[in-house]
This record gives sequence, C-alpha cells and structure tokens, in this order.
Amino acid sequence: MSVVTFTINDKLVSAPANISLLSAIQEQGIEMPTLCHLKGLSERGGCRLCIVEMEGSPRLFASCVTPVAEGMVVRTQTDRVVKYRQMMIELLLAERNHICAVCVQNGHCELQTLAAKLGVTSVRYDYICPDLPMDASHERYVLDHNRCVLCGRCNRVCDEVEGAHTLDMGGRGIQSRVIAGMNQPWGTSRSCTGCGKCVQVCPTGALFKKGSSAAEMVKQLDFLTWILDGREKKIYHWS
Repeated sequence: MSVVTFTINDKLVSAPANISLLSAIQEQGIEMPTLCHLKGLSERGGCRLCIVEMEGSPRLFASCVTPVAEGMVVRTQTDRVVKYRQMMIELLLAERNHICAVCVQNGHCELQTLAAKLGVTSVRYDYICPDLPMDASHERYVLDHNRCVLCGRCNRVCDEVEGAHTLDMGGRGIQSRVIAGMNQPWGTSRSCTGCGKCVQVCPTGALFKKGSSAAEMVKQLDFLTWILDGREKKIYHWS
C-alpha cells in the first residue's frame, strides 16, 4: 500500500494513499466537527462542517470526501474555517424547529453539542419555522421532520448495513424530507424490519423511540462498529 506525505497544521504527516483527509486528520488526534459523517457508513459530504483550507486553492474542502494527496498543505482551524462552520450551524438551527428544551434528545444531541463547541450562542438569520409533520405510524419509532438536519445517516445505515433501503430522501432543496418507501407512512412500509438502526445513528431528535420524553433519548453510535467488526471477522453470534 502506497503512502503519501503531507502537512496538517504545520506538521508533516504520512498516511495511506487510499484514505480520506478526514480520517488522516482524526488519526493525528485533531477533533473535527461532523454531522453527516459516521464511521462505518459511506461518506456523503453534505453537512460541510469538516471543511479545511488547502494551500494554493481559494476553495474550502470537505475533508470527508477529499482523498489525501502527496504534498498537500492543510489547515483545519483557521479563522475563515471556524467562521464558516459557525455559519452552517446557524443555518441548520434556522432552517427547522430545533427547540432544545422540549426535545427528546436535549443534552445528548450532536447538533446542540457542536453549537456549544463552536461558540454558537445565537442565530443571525431569520428562523423559517416550518410547520412540518411527525410520522408516528411506526409501532416503535417516531420521525419528527422538524428536527431533521438531512444528514442522510438513517438512509445509509438502512441501505448499507440493514440492507432494507426503507428510508430515502424525497423532494429538493428546502423541500427535502426523509421518506419511507415511496413516500408512504413509515408504519405501512413492508420493507422496514424495525431494527432501529436508523434511530441510533440519527444525530438529533428527528428519530426516536416512542415513549421518550424530553432529554431521555440517549443513542448508541458504537453499535455500528460492533456490527461491522463482527461481519468482517465472520462472527455472527455473541454470548
């Protein structure tokens, strides 16, 4: 396997040529904000929170979908990068109805945590305040479109890990929604296995177990690595 050498934050590093820049940055112990990225799922490059500056280019690059390359010079924490990350968090908060005090995942929400880490204490943009429905037709789970950030984790885990492909994206732009089946009530979808993987990987309170009240929903992201490691090692039974 070939190795490339490049610079991250003025430090010369080496990494396998087939990994993403985000993986290389994380291997150096550098914390990177992400929402759509989750280890074990394909990369989407949608949230743009993992952006970095690349010397020689005016563009900002989403590190999760940028392969490492020989000689690249990368900076992860410039004033410009931090400013854009803050702006993207603000836009996410303004787009839907993220009212933390009454959310099932208050205190355990990745969007809430990132806002705090990035110093986003207010939103400069007008709140859209859409009147979006909740789909509680499923026997066990609820989909609240008001809290969805369209990260696509639920779609990818349903497709790539469970193999059901019940969930998908419907609509375009600001009209985009997570849909079940061919845009039918989730509870009527015959392809859904009820596994709950989509609920566990959701970074916000958009997907949650029925019966959860404010601040009660704690999700377990490590289950995905446990499943995928078991498949790789051909271990299909656990004691």
